Amino acid sequence: MSQPGTEEILEVCGKVGEILLNAGAETSRIETTVEYIGHAAGASVACYATITAVFVSLENESRTRLIKSTLGGFNLQKVDELNQLSREFVAHRITFEALKQEVARIDHQVINFPWWARILGAGWVSVAPMLLFKATNGDLALAFFVGIFGYLAAEYVGRRTTTPYFKEATGAFVVAILAELLVSIGWGDSSGNIIISALMPLVPGVAITNAIREILSRQIIGGIVRTVDAIFVAGAIGSGVVIAIVLNNVWGGR
Repeated sequence: MSQPGTEEILEVCGKVGEILLNAGAETSRIETTVEYIGHAAGASVACYATITAVFVSLENESRTRLIKSTLGGFNLQKVDELNQLSREFVAHRITFEALKQEVARIDHQVINFPWWARILGAGWVSVAPMLLFKATNGDLALAFFVGIFGYLAAEYVGRRTTTPYFKEATGAFVVAILAELLVSIGWGDSSGNIIISALMPLVPGVAITNAIREILSRQIIGGIVRTVDAIFVAGAIGSGVVIAIVLNNVWGGR
């Protein structure tokens, strides 16, 4: 079997870093995964990752590949698949050519759950916090459907605009309006409980978790950036709720 060239190794390592960056992996994970693959392929590869860029270089040849991205969503399935793939390659269970083909497949594959699963997931996530509030069965059922409508509104807006944080604000606005409306017509008991519970699908839980992981791994800049991003998302959610409640009070004459 022929040894892969340094240019080919640099290209594959750069692609791995790009996929991990766009999938929302922590910077420390990106750096170690890329370097392990490069060293296992027989090249002295160094990687430096930030929240929006990955630098992959061949130390002996002074060549560097730069991949830029924007702070976006998360695809933990791709992160998991690339982690498993890199472990198999480092353990010499697969060849470099097989690694290259799998990386290309993961890059082009749209990994996501079907719509019906995401909708049901949003509903069940919206129900879980209600158990802490000792809510009535009616509020439990309402939180299920309100959470689904809020999630669908956020996804709809997110597909039609690139304005950051607008989709979270829209989803929160829909959740709050529906909760207030349902309570005002007598179908629900506590609009506050319904709102807090139905907002769960919009909460940036993965972003907060990754921010903590970045800080604990001493990637301070990445941790701060992710923390600030999560704070802005939380602010957008809160803004949507406040606007909905204010409008409801104005319409209701309160």
